[in-house]
Amino acid sequence: MSLLLGYDIGSSSIKATLLEAESGKAIASATCPERELDIISKKPGWAEQDPEVWWENVKLATSKIKSKVNVDVKEIEAIGISYQMHGLVVVDKNRKVLRPAIIWCDSRAVEIGERASKEIGEEKCFKRLLNTPGNFTASKLKWVMENEPDIYKKIYKIMLPGDYIAMKMTEKINTTPSGLSEGILWDYQEGKLAEFLLEYFGINPELIPPVVPTFSIQGELTKKAAEELGLRPGIKVSYRAGDQPNNAFSLNVMEPGEAAGTAGTSGVIYGISDKPVYDRKSRVNVFVHVNHTPKNPRYGILACINGTGILYRWLRHNIMRDINYEKMNEMALQIPVGSDGLVILPYGNGAERTLENRDIGASVYGWRFNIHKREHFLRAAQEGIVFALNYGLEIMRDMGIKIETVKVGKANMFLSRLFCEAFSTVTGTRLEVYDTDGSKGAARGAGIGAGIYKKVEDAFAGLKLVEVIEPEEKLKSDYQKAYERWKGILEKMM
Repeated sequence: MSLLLGYDIGSSSIKATLLEAESGKAIASATCPERELDIISKKPGWAEQDPEVWWENVKLATSKIKSKVNVDVKEIEAIGISYQMHGLVVVDKNRKVLRPAIIWCDSRAVEIGERASKEIGEEKCFKRLLNTPGNFTASKLKWVMENEPDIYKKIYKIMLPGDYIAMKMTEKINTTPSGLSEGILWDYQEGKLAEFLLEYFGINPELIPPVVPTFSIQGELTKKAAEELGLRPGIKVSYRAGDQPNNAFSLNVMEPGEAAGTAGTSGVIYGISDKPVYDRKSRVNVFVHVNHTPKNPRYGILACINGTGILYRWLRHNIMRDINYEKMNEMALQIPVGSDGLVILPYGNGAERTLENRDIGASVYGWRFNIHKREHFLRAAQEGIVFALNYGLEIMRDMGIKIETVKVGKANMFLSRLFCEAFSTVTGTRLEVYDTDGSKGAARGAGIGAGIYKKVEDAFAGLKLVEVIEPEEKLKSDYQKAYERWKGILEKMM
């Protein structure tokens, strides 16, 4: 029996899954910690995490899996890693982390990205990067250079969060084309590192790790890492991808016209194209997909909303007195479409790309003390998240991306029947819900990268369709009215 181990390094938690390669069945899964990871915010718009905390929870999750099943670790042949995108980890020559990671929802580098776009020229940025530099990894590194010069001088290599975990496992520092593209460090025209952007920023290209293919043997588990994880040395690390490309991969979303969705801490609609399209306002972003090759190009078009599940988490811990999410979803169902006029804009987690990198904060409108109860806030939150995702989808459709079906994993906000119904009806898409998640996808990717699966299709033998949800025709009008009201309030805010 061949076993595959997948890790999903999120900003809320670390999840691990042990997968049987032949059947595609998950043998065991574990999530750590039990309560969501903290995000350090020393100033408004800042968001940081300690990379060592990720590694500690990787170890804890691995230990949990081993305690659940009697596994011969000799049968684990490959490891795959999915991770939160756009982060910045910096280490010195001894691989010591020099400062907390600046993570995906941090807004501090917005102005740096905007200045770079103007001075380089938007036309050149779109032609070469398919995006403007924005608030991504390259701009975050420039922020460190300008504001923390003593730290910058000590940097040996920069990494994305997944690169860091791979380094802890293998002692090798490398990255992928997909990873560089998510940091706006990949030159699509040249098919290599965006040296012209680094030159503009004054960044030494030697700080960027060597590039390895997404599906490939990227290193092997060292003796030290194996001891810490309770595994055997020599296991191949053979797949690495950002969480959204990986989520699409885990749902077998690989070809033009297909789309995947998520609604964890952040929410995303991720569509596939074979053409290098872009939005001139950079409200949605374009990255190299996991199966991209120069001869067979595949691009992921990503509409991201920072404040989705994190809004629901806030409601749970601050208003619901830790009532569980299942009960919260039941309570939300008691309220009609439109939440009796209560409107929530879920933009409280940093600068939002769909709003042209504005950081407008979350807000509540139409609150009536004699009408609205906790249940209304739960419904309005779910509707507000769906409306924000639809706002992003409208931008994608304006770019010519045709999306009729969205595939999602049965997790996070998509555990809510109300959320699924609202999403399908508001977006006008068929929603396919599968029994999968990021860690299972990472395990399948590892099997491809290590050559255990001879064909890509073989990796999806165990992928199960759980439910199909179609738009509710009788509710379309009510949802449309609620969405137009929500959108009108947003546009006034803008």
